[in-house]
Amino acid sequence: MLALNYTQFRNEMKTHLDRVTDDYETVVVTRKENKNVVIISEDAYNNMLENMHLLGNKANYDWLMESKAQLETGSASVHPLTEVSDE
Repeated sequence: MLALNYTQFRNEMKTHLDRVTDDYETVVVTRKENKNVVIISEDAYNNMLENMHLLGNKANYDWLMESKAQLETGSASVHPLTEVSDE
């Protein structure tokens, strides 16, 4: 995470935005009266929203945690994929 004041960010905005999108860097622009702004890439934002949606639903959360527990204890099994014909 990179913290910059408004002037530092403005002076090299393209460089900082490139770091956000190319290197998945998070930039915090500090402002007066603690009105800070966090800048993340669109990909990171979309991922965050998806995670919030998946984990925000109790049934989804419980299912994910059970699946995780199965993987961690070796209770998961591998199945070959079956080809489906268009016929």
